[in-house]
Amino acid sequence: MEFELWQLFLLAGVGVLSGFLNVMAGGGSLLALPVLIFLGLPGNVANGTNRVAIVAQNVSAVTSFFKQGYADLRTMLTLALCAVPGAALGAYLGTQVSGELFNKILGGLMILLLILMSRKQRDAETTEQPKRLVLGHILMVAVGFYGGFIQAGVGFFLMAVLYRVVGLDLVRVNAFKVFIVGIYTLVALAIFADKGQVLWLLGAALAVGTTAGGWIGAHFTVKRGEGLIRVVLNVVLVVMAIRLLL
Repeated sequence: MEFELWQLFLLAGVGVLSGFLNVMAGGGSLLALPVLIFLGLPGNVANGTNRVAIVAQNVSAVTSFFKQGYADLRTMLTLALCAVPGAALGAYLGTQVSGELFNKILGGLMILLLILMSRKQRDAETTEQPKRLVLGHILMVAVGFYGGFIQAGVGFFLMAVLYRVVGLDLVRVNAFKVFIVGIYTLVALAIFADKGQVLWLLGAALAVGTTAGGWIGAHFTVKRGEGLIRVVLNVVLVVMAIRLLL
């Protein structure tokens, strides 16, 4: 497929917003995927191509979080490795199956997550140190499967597990989230690429934007703290739920 220069610039611009949303809350892929499809990509190819930008975005965000002192490499890595088998299976199914009904299911799940995440967390429940790690690692397999299969909206599910189950504050939730997504997305990208469902030029154009957006999102997360994350998360959840259901 041939593309014009303005289309590459469009993807880069969309990528900035997508990367920012993905790091701050989630749902950036729900913006990027329709644009890729609008440019003429089949759904499964758009799904695979988007993974190029996801990897770039999370490398940028992880680097930023680590430089600002938000690194628990051992726990991050074990959680990410638990997500990898699920992501591999999900990505394989993603290359084989497409389903329009999933949008409405995802919309309903966004409302559920909005309710769960908007409940006030007691101060004693959030901490700098992870808790309930056994359950958190088990749930990572399921989150990885979803992320490998569709990716769009996986940040919301990761935030729910890391916040409600593992008990991290929202700033550390985002640091963990981008690391985990970055690791399992490498596996998913390899599977989509093996099936010929990645357009590297478009993925690179989108990645230019998501890299910048991921870096900006990581800095906003640390500087503005949990209050800003909660506002962005709730707004994005409401908008995405309405869009998907209607």
